Amino acid sequence: MADAIEEKPPESPPASPSARSTRRKKKKVVVAIDDSEGSFQALRWALDYLFSAADAAAAPPLSPPSEKPVLGLVLILHVRRPLQKFIVPAAPGPAAGIYVPSSSVIESVKKAQEQNSSLLLSRALKLCKEWPVKAEKMVMEGDPKEMICEAVESTRPDLLVLGSRGLGSLRRTFLGSVSDYCAHHAKCPVLIVRPQSKEPVQKK
Repeated sequence: MADAIEEKPPESPPASPSARSTRRKKKKVVVAIDDSEGSFQALRWALDYLFSAADAAAAPPLSPPSEKPVLGLVLILHVRRPLQKFIVPAAPGPAAGIYVPSSSVIESVKKAQEQNSSLLLSRALKLCKEWPVKAEKMVMEGDPKEMICEAVESTRPDLLVLGSRGLGSLRRTFLGSVSDYCAHHAKCPVLIVRPQSKEPVQKK
């Protein structure tokens, strides 16, 4: 009688880079921009280092093949400051009064703000097209540091990326810093990219 042969199931092959990439969590990153070049430098850093071409090449093939792999979501956030009242001298001397802009002036300023926001966001979204990411825009109005933290709380990103204006110590003391505030109050890790610096500063 022939000996029974127990067949063992074949061993699973080691996971390929493509298989490993499917298990990777797609990143969600918030990048706050304004009209400073530093904020766009921060955006470029995030795209270069968080969504690399090597990761895109290792991504599994898509169906249809013509589609590009998407490694994550980049939320481009722009905060418009509310229109402030103007303080002007009301009479000779130290006395001052508050000038309230007319409705036409307010409307004109708001229109200019909207146009500026549109230009900034269009530039940012165009830049994102060069990387394997999905990009969406967000516009908020209010104090930038508070609105950025509010956006983080509502969107729950993996990382908040900010540019630094490189303020001197005296200006930082009196004016405060949006990036410093967010580093202490945002409910996610915060990464600050300094101007003309190749390496960012990890704050949290």
